[in-house]
Amino acid sequence: MEFELAHETGFDNRRLRLSTITNTRWLATLGQLSAVLLVALGLRFELPIAACMILIAIAALLNIALTWFFPANKRLNPIGVLAVLLFDVAQLAGLLALTGGLTNPFCILLIVPVIVSATTLPPRYTALLAAVTLAFASALAFVHLPLPWYPGVGLQIPLVFVAGVWVAVVSTIVFTAFYVYRVAEEARRLSDALAATELVLQREQHLSALDGLAAAAAHELGTPLATISLVAKEMGREPFEPESLREDIALVRTQADRCREILKRLSTLGTGEEDHLARMALRTMIEEVIAPHREFGIRISSRIEENAGNEPVCRRNPGIIYGLGNLVENAVDFASEAVEISVAWTPDTVRIRIVDDGPGFPPEMLERIGEPDLPRIPERQRNGGGGLGLGIFIAKTLLERSGATVRFSNAFSSGKGADVVVEWPRAAMQLAA
Repeated sequence: MEFELAHETGFDNRRLRLSTITNTRWLATLGQLSAVLLVALGLRFELPIAACMILIAIAALLNIALTWFFPANKRLNPIGVLAVLLFDVAQLAGLLALTGGLTNPFCILLIVPVIVSATTLPPRYTALLAAVTLAFASALAFVHLPLPWYPGVGLQIPLVFVAGVWVAVVSTIVFTAFYVYRVAEEARRLSDALAATELVLQREQHLSALDGLAAAAAHELGTPLATISLVAKEMGREPFEPESLREDIALVRTQADRCREILKRLSTLGTGEEDHLARMALRTMIEEVIAPHREFGIRISSRIEENAGNEPVCRRNPGIIYGLGNLVENAVDFASEAVEISVAWTPDTVRIRIVDDGPGFPPEMLERIGEPDLPRIPERQRNGGGGLGLGIFIAKTLLERSGATVRFSNAFSSGKGADVVVEWPRAAMQLAA
């Protein structure tokens, strides 16, 4: 089967800057140079110092060339990063071959390029680099010069020890690559999901800001329209021939007055005169959340499950409305016939429960509901985009930011499907809202 290095999405935001690679290599080159000089001049061990210096100089020259021909802030594509890492593995393998192969304790550094690849490159690139690294490690077990040691003193390394080092290097490469890739992948998905959440909030806030923009526009346009109306009124008092011009002037004046009335109404949006529109009772908010989802053939009912004290009244919160709306949308998507929403409040808490009669949450995924990387569930009753991954994560994040606790479970004991409970401390909800 042919091995292809195809482009994979999701890794564009992980592309390394050239300066990161060159700075890291300068550090590695300095370490290699120091180790060689310490062994040759400090410990006076016998080793091919000239050949070692040539390999170190090649790495330094490559660094100089990359710095010379490309800007430091250039972000390399995956193929470029893979090529650089392959060179690093080959250069390090060459140094190890000159200084004892796998008997050299610095052979553990072979895993470093694989770790970098697992963090920043797609899996198939990392697999290729790991395979090349393992091939070099296997070759170094048999093809290498003796480990530098005191002149005239023979040092025999048992083959069993070399085999153990080989197993340690191989297992470390495989385990570390897999572990680092999983950690980096989860961090990337969480970052992407949080960015999507911020975009949703920003959009809702922009919509809320339109009232203020309309008021500002009304204020700015009011003066020129008043001038047009005044001029048209003065022109209407003068005699005109033909008479049709007088009719046109009257039309201009009428339309200008109409525009002023429209702008006058716009200028009152968002002011204290309509502040009551920004405040709503809990049941009113629930109805606003439900309304967009009533046209899909699923019966949606709401009821008061428990009430103690006055009904909570809060300000309109885009985050809460969007979060609850997303939960209701998912319930409608998976429901067979009906969705039930129950509301309860006490002097201390406010609780909203959403139950549908669909298949419920798959047991193997129930503990992961609300994570950004949850895969799509295909058994939804109504066609629509998205699964239970990013949308649920955004809804859960928005609701938890308002102080809520969100719990997902199945209500099979009562003959229902998915069961979602959102609960706030009453003071926290009213403050957040």
